[in-house]
Amino acid sequence: MNAAHQLERGNGHWTYAKARAQLPETNLPTEIWDGYLVMAPAPIPSHQIISSRIEDALRRWVSRRRLGLVLDAPVDVVLAPKLVYQPDVFFISKQRLHLITDRIQGAPDLVVEIVSSGRRKHDYKDKKDNYEAHGVKEYWIIDPDKEHIEVWWLNEEKFFELLGRCSGKEQAASKILPGFKVGVDRILEHLLQG
Repeated sequence: MNAAHQLERGNGHWTYAKARAQLPETNLPTEIWDGYLVMAPAPIPSHQIISSRIEDALRRWVSRRRLGLVLDAPVDVVLAPKLVYQPDVFFISKQRLHLITDRIQGAPDLVVEIVSSGRRKHDYKDKKDNYEAHGVKEYWIIDPDKEHIEVWWLNEEKFFELLGRCSGKEQAASKILPGFKVGVDRILEHLLQG
C-alpha cells in the first residue's frame, strides 16, 4: 500500500464500526483496506468530470426503467468489517435496495472506478480482486491515461471475465443491464479546453 495515501492509526486494526465511532464525517476519500485506514486527496477535476458523465448516463438509463439506484462517492460500501470502499459510481438493483441503510452493507451490482495516476494497481488489481471476491456482478474500469473502458462481469464460476476493452468511438456495454452502453469518446472526450 502506498504510504503517501495511508494513515496508519491502529496498525491494521481499523474496522468500519471503529472508524464511525472515532472519526468525524468527511467528504475526503477514506477507505479501509484490510484494517488499514487509507485517506487520499480529493479527486482532480478531470476525474470528477468523467465520474459525472458516466453517473449521469447510468442514472438516466436506470431511472427511466425503474431498475434501482445509482450512487457516487463518497458513500461507504462495507464489503467486510475491515474492507470498506467508496466506489466512484455504483448501481444497486431494486431487488437489493435493502443493502442501503446509513451505509451500503454489501456488494453493489455494478461498480465503476476511474483510474487515478499513481494508483493504477488499486483499481486494476486490489479493488478488482476484492470486488470479485465479494460478489460485485459487474466492474467497469475507466482509464483516462490509456483512453479505454474495461468491462468485467462475474461469470458462473464467480470469477471476473473481461467482456470488453473499448476505446475511441467504440461503446462499452453492460451485461447485467442489457441495453446500457456508453460511447468511450463521449465519456473521455477532451475534458478541459484551453
